[in-house]
Amino acid sequence: MPPVETIPAGSMPDVNSQRSGPTNQINPKEDLYKIYTPVNFVLIPVMVKDKQGRRVDGLLPQDFTVLENGKPQTLKYFTSDPFQLSVAVLIDLGMADVSVQKVNQTYSALVGAFSPYDEVALYTYSSTVSQLTDFTGKPEKLNATLESMKLVRGHNNGPPVLGGPLGPQGPMVNGIPVGSSGPPPVYTPPKEAHVLNDAILRAALDLSKRDRTRRKVIFVISDGRERGSRASYSDVLHVLELQDIQVKAVVLDMGALPVYKQVEKLPHIFRQGYSDVLPKYTNATGGGDVFTELSRNSIEQAYAQITSEARNQYTLGYNPKAIGGSSAYRSIEVLVHRKSLDVYSKNGYYPIPSIH
Repeated sequence: MPPVETIPAGSMPDVNSQRSGPTNQINPKEDLYKIYTPVNFVLIPVMVKDKQGRRVDGLLPQDFTVLENGKPQTLKYFTSDPFQLSVAVLIDLGMADVSVQKVNQTYSALVGAFSPYDEVALYTYSSTVSQLTDFTGKPEKLNATLESMKLVRGHNNGPPVLGGPLGPQGPMVNGIPVGSSGPPPVYTPPKEAHVLNDAILRAALDLSKRDRTRRKVIFVISDGRERGSRASYSDVLHVLELQDIQVKAVVLDMGALPVYKQVEKLPHIFRQGYSDVLPKYTNATGGGDVFTELSRNSIEQAYAQITSEARNQYTLGYNPKAIGGSSAYRSIEVLVHRKSLDVYSKNGYYPIPSIH
């Protein structure tokens, strides 16, 4: 078998430190990061961290073993150098207004987290999904759109008002509606929609049309709730795995509270929707843990860390064994032959013909 093709670490410039001067200038139009893959080639982005959550650099091909359906694969490609990103940013406008306003103050840091050769599209969602911009590498366009979003308000804080002078009912006398002899009506709070599944699906379908040589990422800024989507989690995950798309997330509002960590393990929260969907997406696609943040500074730091991790991962490649042209799901497990390290990679893939 031919040896593993490797690209030495550090052979490409650090995309996170753009220094001035012609020798350090990165030209976004240069094809520095393109990889052309045959139809039977599998690429796996892999993030390795220590127990303190710090990225582990300097690993070599022999430090990794890839299992497909439990069987070891022969690595044919390995690099630790950065990739161009195609990123769909999803902003949840169904959060409490205090959280929406906090996010509004971090937009400049969000745009600054991307590099000149990345392309970004902006989406918002609550009860419906809206695309604000197409994929672009122009920060001025992103800044202008996000600046206009600072006027948008989130949901009012507190529980809905169902009784009293501010409630939805008419005049009452001794608990009975005026002009009525029957029992008082029972009012229930309206069901809020948080179509997280639909938003991720919309972004995934748009990302599927982007250049296959880019690393594709869906970046969610949300409180993590899901309610009222037409698409199911399993259907959306199928699309993500078909298109090799990672999901990364910053969770705010109730989802960032330590006490809520125990609640989100439950499958459903009454009248609030499902809260465990985002961790499922990030874990299944290799996006790692969600970032639970409360302060403005921590949110801004999470933006930089998420984009850095998405861009600077180990990338492993191998030729899978053909099974009669089957397109059945194939599980993937990546092992690192060092102790006390956490490995993040996608759980599997569906083999489909690739176009390059």
